Parts: sequence; C-alpha cells; structure tokens
Amino acid sequence: MRFTKMEGLGNDYIYLNGMEGLPEDLPALARRMSDRHFGVGSDGLICICPSDRADFKMRMFNADGSEGEMCGNGIRCLGKYVYDKGLTKRKELTIETGGGLRTLELLTEDGLVQAVRVDMGRPQVGELLELKAGDRMWQVTPVSMGNPHAVLFVERPEELDLARLGPCFERHAAFPQGVNTEFVRPAAPHRLVMRVWERGSGETLACGTGACAALAAAVIQGKCSRQAAVELPGGVLELSWPTDESHIVMTGPANTVFEGDYSL
Repeated sequence: MRFTKMEGLGNDYIYLNGMEGLPEDLPALARRMSDRHFGVGSDGLICICPSDRADFKMRMFNADGSEGEMCGNGIRCLGKYVYDKGLTKRKELTIETGGGLRTLELLTEDGLVQAVRVDMGRPQVGELLELKAGDRMWQVTPVSMGNPHAVLFVERPEELDLARLGPCFERHAAFPQGVNTEFVRPAAPHRLVMRVWERGSGETLACGTGACAALAAAVIQGKCSRQAAVELPGGVLELSWPTDESHIVMTGPANTVFEGDYSL
C-alpha cells in the first residue's frame, strides 16, 4: 500500500489516496502506522476520499485510532497532496470534513503548493468555565471549530507539564467526548504563543483548529486583535477573524516529507 508522509508546522500525518477504495479497519491501521517506533510514525492518518458534496472528502484518524472531525494542518496538506499529485488542477477547493465543508486557496510556486489559505468556519465560543484539573482550578473557554477545544490563558505555557495536565482536560467530565486543549500566552496585540494537547494524539507541534480556537477566545476576552500570528512549537500560523459573525481564515505551510510502501 502506497502512502505519503506530510507535515504542516511539524503536525505530521500519513496520507492515503482513497479515491478508489481504502483498506478495512482504518482505526487499527491508524494505530499501527502512527506508532513512532514500530510504524511509520505520525500524529495520525488522513484519507482522501470521493465526495458528493465537495471536491474531496477528508477522513482523519488520530494516533490512537479515534476519528476526528477536522484538522487544520491536515487539511492544508491534503490540498497540497491533491494538487501536486494531479488529482485536481483547481487552486480553489471545497473539502468535506466531519466538521462541515471547508474551502481552500492553494498558494503555488513553480507548479507546487507551498502554502494554503483555509476558510476555517465560524467559531462557536462558549461561556467561561472554572474547572479543577491536576491540583488547581483553571479558567477554561470552550470553543468549537467543528471539533471541540478548551482554551486556557497562562503566563508561561513552555513551563507546563503537558504530559500530566493534557490528559486531565482531555478526559474531564465537562467534555464527555474529549477535548483538544490549548495553553496560550497573549504575547502582544497581534501575537499569541501556544502549546496544544490534542485529543487522541497527545502533545503535537501544532494544531490549526486549536490556533483558531485560541484566537477566537482571545478576541472575545479582549486579549488579542482580530488579525494575529499564532506561534506554536512547530512554527507560525497567520490568522484573521474580521468580525464575530465572519469565518476565521488561516494561512500556513504544507510540506511533503517522504513516500513509501506499507505492508498490510
């Protein structure tokens, strides 16, 4: 089985062309291939499938085999995959995801996609919650970007023990379906610094939907402007949210790492 390893800001996924069919038991395949010691190694598996509503459909599985609704870094790489491999000649695409339809603008250079601008949809920002996790209380802002997020504003995200804290929020009773958790420092009016614990994958180097959730929560609470750079361990995403009623637009890179064959 042929696969492609891709990454957006170090958030890495294995891609399968499912336009003419896919292997059975994709959750188990995602677990095997994502293993960084005995598999290919990734944050998860993304399958490119036919759609009767859009140009393509994206199915995304986390490293633990659970199926996610949406992945911002993953969808940018999907855009690069379908264009670079000749599955489409269009530079504006609509993608069906578990979190709804998303539109992409492919930014090319020398015939290859270098970056992708994504309409990430309108965020749904919930009321501030006060939750106990670990040994203290936290103020948490729930945000939906088509998938669930919990945004926490902290002074020094780089000092947090995410291996301990992340699972406390991911499995918190307030989020029965699990949650992606963002630990965010507003560093300047146009700059957020963030680490993320992703549901089903653990700490990752970047999270596109998480960056959008962080921006939405920061804007609502007066901590950030509506256009900002979000700095993650893997790099920077540029985000814009013109009004509360508009969609967030995210721009960031997409890269192919390598291709290979995997024995089923």
